[in-house]
Order: sequence, then C-alpha cells, then structure tokens
Amino acid sequence: MSGFIGLALQQILPVGWAFGGLLLLRACSGLFYAAVPATGAALIADHVPPGARTRALAGLGAASALGLIAGPGLTAGLAGAGLLLPVALPAALPFLAWLVMAWWLPRDAAAPAAVVAPPAWRDARLRRPVAVAFCAMLCVSIAQVSVGFFALDRLHLDPAAAGRTAGIALTGVGLALVLAQLVLRALVWPAARWIGLGAAVSAVGFGSVAFAQGPLALWLGYFVAAFGMGWVFPSVAGLAADAVQAGEQGAAAGAVAAAHGWGMILGPLLGTAVYGLDIRAPYALMALVLAGVALGLRRALR
Repeated sequence: MSGFIGLALQQILPVGWAFGGLLLLRACSGLFYAAVPATGAALIADHVPPGARTRALAGLGAASALGLIAGPGLTAGLAGAGLLLPVALPAALPFLAWLVMAWWLPRDAAAPAAVVAPPAWRDARLRRPVAVAFCAMLCVSIAQVSVGFFALDRLHLDPAAAGRTAGIALTGVGLALVLAQLVLRALVWPAARWIGLGAAVSAVGFGSVAFAQGPLALWLGYFVAAFGMGWVFPSVAGLAADAVQAGEQGAAAGAVAAAHGWGMILGPLLGTAVYGLDIRAPYALMALVLAGVALGLRRALR
C-alpha cells in the first residue's frame, strides 16, 4: 500500500486509478488488520489464567493507544523531509513487527484443548460482551466523526482552528487511553465492574461535551470519555475470554472484533443522522447508550 501511495504522489498514475487503488488497498489493509486484535486476545487467553486476563489485555490496549499518539506525531515530524518518507516508514513497520513476534512469542504451544464447536455470535455466553463491544465502538465512531463538525458549528471556529481543536482532542484521547489502562493493570477487579465504571465515566464525558462552549471544555470532555473507554475495551475482551472454554477463545475474540466492526460501520451513519437534528444530539445519544450499559452491568453484578 505504501508503495502504491508513493506512485500516486509522483503522479505516475491517473487520478481515477490512484483513488480506486487506494480504496481497494485500504480495504485489504483493514481486512488483514482485523485479525490482529482478535488473535492477540486469543493468545493472551491461552497463556493467562482467568481473572488475570483483563489486566493483560489492558497492556495490549495501552500499546495500541501509544501507537495512536506516536503515529501522528512521527508523521508530522517526518513530513518536513517530504511526503514519501512518512509513507515509506509504515511499509517497514509490519516487517519489524514480524521480527518482534518471531523473537518474543512463546515457543511452547498452549496445552491442547478439547475439540469443541466454536460458539455462534448469538451464543448466550457471549451476548453481553458482544452487545457492550458494539455499543462502545458505536459511540467511539460517532465521537470521531462528530468532533470536527462540533468545533465548526457549536464552537464557531474557522476551518483551520476547528481542525487543530479536533486534532488536540483526539490526541488527548490516546493519552487518556494509555493512562486508564495503566490504572486498570494496577487494580484487580472483575471485568464486569470495570465495564460498568468505565461506561459511566464515558457517559459523563460525552454528556459534558454537549454543553461545551469552548475548546478546553471539548478537550476535557473527550479526555474523560476516553479514560472511561480505556477501562471498557480490554474488559470486554476479558469478559468474553472468561465466558468460554479454552478451545473457543479464538471464536470469542472474533465475535467481539465483529461487534466492533459493526459499531464502526453504523456509528458514522447514526452520528451524522442525529447530528442533522441537533448539533448536540450525537453526544446526548452516546451518553444515553453508555449510561444504559453501565446500568445493565450494575444489575448483572447484583
């Protein structure tokens, strides 16, 4: 993909071919990347005992959040050397990741598990984690597509200032995810409790954005919301892993990843639809959805 982008930047390809190729390659990239979180969660579930999986998954999530922070910063730093270098570097990173996996992944396989049929996505044991995973990613997707428009229409910023404001908000999201998952690793609580608390914190954060009158309030609301999400995402994966048997871990992680995918697809559609009703409607919707998740988990813990 990076090589193709380089050709497009050199204007070697016609515009139509360049756009079509980028679209196809971006879809292929997403297709293959979708296996990474599910495989990582299944690997952790195979080598970490129940009860400790949420903390291990939080470490995986913290690493991903660090990538969200480092990636844009590294790209901005390299952009001064031209547009090709920021494109070429990502082409080398998958090879580096392969070397790291070859060196660090456990050499011994997990104990063979009894052969069992993989759970269906509607399996009663996975119903709760799949529903929470969908709601969480739905809200994240709405927040991502809404922040720039909110800065334009609600805060009345010019396009350049709105772009900077949105960028700072999303950078704060990455920082909040890292900090939240470090806190999660320090405390031993059940996954359901982390999800309920995280959803409640995120509901407060997103709800506060609806009343924001300036960039600072927007940044603070996104930071608080992301802090809560930093507890939700690894805990959902841990909840799914603890709900199934050893031989079903891959299928359980895949079901959670599929729920995330549906949330990513439907979130922008739903967010833009309700945004047309009112500028603050997407944030009110996210707050209501996450408050419902928190209340549902609280009842389940009783």
